[in-house]
Amino acid sequence: MRRILNRTGRAEGSTTVNKALKIAAGVVAALILAVVIYVVYVMASYYRLDDSLALEVEAPADGSTLPELAAQDAELTVVAANLGFGAYGPDFDFFMDGGTGSVAESADEVRANIEGSADAIKELSPDFVLFQEADTDGTRSHHVDEYALLRQAFPGFASVFAQNYDSPYLAWPPYAPHGANRAGMVTLTRFAADDALRRSLPISDSLSKFLDLDRCYSITRIPLESGADLVLFNVHLSAYGADAAIMEGQRQMLYEDMVRERDAGNYVIAGGDFNHDMIGVSNEVFGNQTDTDASWAKPFDFTGVPEGFSVLAKEQLDAGTFDSAATCRDAGRAYDGTNDRWVMDAFICSSNVTCLEQRTLDLDFAYSDHNPVYLRFSLVP
Repeated sequence: MRRILNRTGRAEGSTTVNKALKIAAGVVAALILAVVIYVVYVMASYYRLDDSLALEVEAPADGSTLPELAAQDAELTVVAANLGFGAYGPDFDFFMDGGTGSVAESADEVRANIEGSADAIKELSPDFVLFQEADTDGTRSHHVDEYALLRQAFPGFASVFAQNYDSPYLAWPPYAPHGANRAGMVTLTRFAADDALRRSLPISDSLSKFLDLDRCYSITRIPLESGADLVLFNVHLSAYGADAAIMEGQRQMLYEDMVRERDAGNYVIAGGDFNHDMIGVSNEVFGNQTDTDASWAKPFDFTGVPEGFSVLAKEQLDAGTFDSAATCRDAGRAYDGTNDRWVMDAFICSSNVTCLEQRTLDLDFAYSDHNPVYLRFSLVP
């Protein structure tokens, strides 16, 4: 009798172990299947917009009629600002920079940061504004339409939106997924704009393309009474250690369009986030803890800038007149005033654009991990 019970006990124990193993195997199989389905979804959802895509120039939100840009020698102003999709208050860090944050604290925080940046820029009375990283619908920005907020903040300006990011749902980091996000660049003008164009920049063909933005720049044309145009390039180049050949290809494509416009007798200003050190020595100027070799923020290739164009911040540095705050902070941790900082937001102008003043609008990174940059200029007849 005892033998039968023992055998029965062993049989029951073996059955329990087998059931546990089957359950574990089923869980593992389900996880593998979920991962496969997710990868297929991400790859199937990925797309890039066509190159040379015509963009809509939207009329001012207040219904006003914009004047034509008349006097070529008038003083004009342009501001460039990376909004950091409205998430980067001083306490925000970002997981792709080594931090943990991936989603803005709240929709109210997003609105406060976008409106805070807009209000600070409005105090400069700009004629043109070039924004980067403006979400129209994003998990990371709590689905706040930041383009709509900017149009409300600048109701008397025409606007152009150029999409450079429409990602499938990024299920990372697991504790707060970055999600699905649609974002782009916004160009605002208080003068009549003739047309606008989106150019698709070369990007990597590797898996990194699923994490990087669908890089592009926009070209907005402001006609002058003289028959020439003021041509504004809104720029956001690749970051995060992109392949050197890709970055070189992006610069060359941008330069070719800029030179073509200048050769046609137009005035050219390219402004925005170049994702490189635009003075080349930010580590020394701002006393950064990370040296150039170890930093992802590499010096810009100044030798490749076409003849007849200049990087204004570097020109100031070389002339001994650079005295501006940094435009970008390290987002691997919250901002406390000691983070590494660089000049990454800048203007590259053709020689027929005279720089009267160029400086950083020092907001101490209150609303973004970037500070805006300001240019007051005139056009050489």
